[in-house]
Amino acid sequence: MKTTRKRPEFARRQPPGLVPLSRALSKLGLASRAEATRLIQAGRVTVSGRVVADPRHLVHPERTAIAIDGGGAVTRAARIVVLLHKPRGVVTTRSDPEGRPTVYGLIHDAGMHLVPVGRLDMASTGLLLFTNDTRLAHWLTDPETAIPRVYLVTVRGRVEDATAHAIEYGLLVDGDHLQARRVTVRKRSNRESHLVVELIEGKNREIRRLMKTSGHEVTRLARVSFGGLELGTLAPGQWRVVEASEITRLWPDAPAPAQS
Repeated sequence: MKTTRKRPEFARRQPPGLVPLSRALSKLGLASRAEATRLIQAGRVTVSGRVVADPRHLVHPERTAIAIDGGGAVTRAARIVVLLHKPRGVVTTRSDPEGRPTVYGLIHDAGMHLVPVGRLDMASTGLLLFTNDTRLAHWLTDPETAIPRVYLVTVRGRVEDATAHAIEYGLLVDGDHLQARRVTVRKRSNRESHLVVELIEGKNREIRRLMKTSGHEVTRLARVSFGGLELGTLAPGQWRVVEASEITRLWPDAPAPAQS
């Protein structure tokens, strides 16, 4: 018998345009969802002059008078995109229970209301983007958008052309189909090989998993390009603001910044 999955009662009754208060602050580019939840639960957010401590309280981001710490009604923040050269040994999270250094410790106040566009694991280095525009972040990471990411990769052992072609064709790894758009072998010996790998979908530890399945351990991995944005000469730990003109030139089909 064919069954129809019912939508939750909450979802059926939710009026169009309304979102939870925590998400509204995030959509306005004023705080991450976690930060927004903490602000709301601390009683620091008002809706139409009344303190609301429930992050699930429904509001319209553009039509509801929302204020933080008694200030004036908030409006959508201007779009910000930051490019960081993430060093090795730094985790892509706002805080770490193990006390490890985080990417937010590098960008300081600039990252207060920014979210990472994808992630790099602790052992990986290179280009990491942040933005306060959740629509742009979703567009950049959506597999259908097929934004290319380029990595310089060093692995143990000699990578033959057949292995590179197999990775381009795609491998089934733990039930997950993983695939690189392009693998170029720049240098190889019996000791190690240097590769340029291009992905169009950044699945979790995708390159490391592909190489391990192919019999090669990754010893160095650095992202040097994301959607045409280049890491360039930016030193590890340094960051810069991506200009609006760069975004327009490189990503003409990206969603336009929402109006304040």
